[in-house]
Amino acid sequence: MRTISQVAELTGISTRTLQYYDEIGLLKPSELTGSGYRLYDDEAMQKLQQILFFKELGFKLKEIKEILQKPDFDRIKAFKRQKELLLLKRNRTDRLIQLLSRLEKGEQCMSFKEFDLSDYIAALEDFKNNSTDDVIRHWGSIENFEMFIQKIKDDESQVAKLAIQQFGSIEKYTEAMKYNLEHFSELMDNWHSQIPEEMRADDKFLKLASHKGEDAASDSVQNIVQEIITYAHGNTQQELIGDDHKYCNMIIELYSNDYLKALTDTRYGTGSCDYIVEAFRHYLCHSIRPQRADLSNTRGRHTVG
Repeated sequence: MRTISQVAELTGISTRTLQYYDEIGLLKPSELTGSGYRLYDDEAMQKLQQILFFKELGFKLKEIKEILQKPDFDRIKAFKRQKELLLLKRNRTDRLIQLLSRLEKGEQCMSFKEFDLSDYIAALEDFKNNSTDDVIRHWGSIENFEMFIQKIKDDESQVAKLAIQQFGSIEKYTEAMKYNLEHFSELMDNWHSQIPEEMRADDKFLKLASHKGEDAASDSVQNIVQEIITYAHGNTQQELIGDDHKYCNMIIELYSNDYLKALTDTRYGTGSCDYIVEAFRHYLCHSIRPQRADLSNTRGRHTVG
């Protein structure tokens, strides 16, 4: 057991802060002495360490408390997520240092003012703080959404370039994204309603995403795409998915959406959404016509069986 003074000396946190954590129910002492002094055991120290990691990542105390109080909170899983977020922050910092080094040497570097996504990032932060239920519902947790924001920060220049290509300016992009955030739950429910049931089952798309790193044109990957399409025709209303060409285009369009991409990458791992799109795009360009007859026959056998 450690006294509150010993904990303060070990961690650099003031005793007043530890007392405040106790008052708000974030970190309770393990025991109280007969004189009312707080004592902390190893479990409490591990929890304090977890709290400090969340604080380092910008989480508010209220958010940290909600996360730690979840019945399914996994300490090891949380450490892994925190590590990923810190690595993203470090990579961004490293790139900024490299840019400063170039400027320090007198190199001419383009201005990045036009690539400033601060308003959009601020809107995401506001959404996280004011729409907690929607964030948890669609992202699974506050931590997942925090990772999504950090990814945008980490790749800010690339995201901004794509935004300018698609919307003409950062201002128009930000305006569109703010509208999406304001109507987020409604839009997500609409997108989910368009996704066939077999897509929401996850297993087949998870199987496809698990091949990330393998050539999307390989036979093994394309066989999975064909398996998904065959399954769709056998288990979904035909008027909903149309022919193979329409179905592939629908998948590509759905998985090219910013928000669905964020959800997919959170669920299956970074790069999963792009990989799914790449695999379906290859199938669309190279396999639709030769496979269509076979799929029809397969559907017929499935119906008869």
